[in-house]
Amino acid sequence: MSLLKTILESQGGAVAGQLAKQFGLDANQASSVLGQLVPALSAGVKKNVAQQNGLDSLVAALTKGNHQSYLDDSSRIGQQATVDDGNKILGHLFGSKDVSREVASRASQQTGVSSDLLKKMLPVVATMVMGGLSKQSNGGAGGALADLFGGGQQQSAGQNLLTSFLDSDGDGSVADDLLGMLMKR
Repeated sequence: MSLLKTILESQGGAVAGQLAKQFGLDANQASSVLGQLVPALSAGVKKNVAQQNGLDSLVAALTKGNHQSYLDDSSRIGQQATVDDGNKILGHLFGSKDVSREVASRASQQTGVSSDLLKKMLPVVATMVMGGLSKQSNGGAGGALADLFGGGQQQSAGQNLLTSFLDSDGDGSVADDLLGMLMKR
């Protein structure tokens, strides 16, 4: 299941519905916003994974961060602690507020939702992305990632998630994609 679909279907759509309610959007607008922001945040995760110790950082965040709770409890969407955590995630993924502003600006052009509102939504969506990654890895991210790079014959849900996430050219191998990311640094 795609990361976007995981987020949209969490709690039978209640999480996306709560996001819409929190920011004064209708369900279609919220889905459209998520459709723009989730891929941008995913690209930030991919970029971070390609950096030295990036994969270890992602594993640590997924196993220790309790991010899945953002998708398991839709009431967390409106909490200041969620925004604070989301801002930390954005800082880690993007490194600067300028990148976040650019992501919001591009999403605004695609969705018609104001850039100012998207800047406010971005930290919350960042927590949802980490929640989706955590949920898809089923809490077993460390083992799935070790299998991914160390070779195990049996693929887990987390491995399938990360393989599709990291395999940007869709050839079934992440090695060439990771090498390409590293060469760009």
